[in-house]
Amino acid sequence: MQIEPTDSELILRTLRGDVSAYAVLVKRYQALVFTLVLRYVRHREDAEEVAQDVFVKAFRSLAGFKGESKFSTWLYTIAATTSLTFLRKKRPHVESLDGDGGDALADRLGGGLSANRIEQKSRAALVHDAIKLLSPDDARLITLYYQGEQSIDEIATILRIEPNNAKVKLHRARGRLREKMETYFPAAVRDLT
Repeated sequence: MQIEPTDSELILRTLRGDVSAYAVLVKRYQALVFTLVLRYVRHREDAEEVAQDVFVKAFRSLAGFKGESKFSTWLYTIAATTSLTFLRKKRPHVESLDGDGGDALADRLGGGLSANRIEQKSRAALVHDAIKLLSPDDARLITLYYQGEQSIDEIATILRIEPNNAKVKLHRARGRLREKMETYFPAAVRDLT
């Protein structure tokens, strides 16, 4: 059984010139960084561009990472800052609530999947759709906490707010997520409970 190298080991190897070690870090965090950036910019193509910028900035600044927080917290802070800078420079997009989520989900859930796996994907898609209905601030909090697995203190650091404020905001965001799910997906919520 091969043990995955820690973030610290990969950072050290990267700083010594092993670019493939940084590629492992990118692979480890790319989905979560993209998801977080998408909560800010809301347009997939823009989010891909900003997420790429995040990793370039992180690579250039890696020597300045002191390890006082987790690498993921440091990286998500860069993602938040880069996203906000992008938004200041670009006019926000208007996004339709109709979207193509239903058809895309049906395509992804094609044959050969067990009923259990289909149900798990369906639940994940339901939660993702509900998160898209939240304000960008609420969506970021939910994403950081549940998908990014960041603690309240880490979220506070990333968003540059006090930990108590982060805790209250997360609590309220959870309530609004529950309301959105009950309002827009009542049958599915009943099935989940």
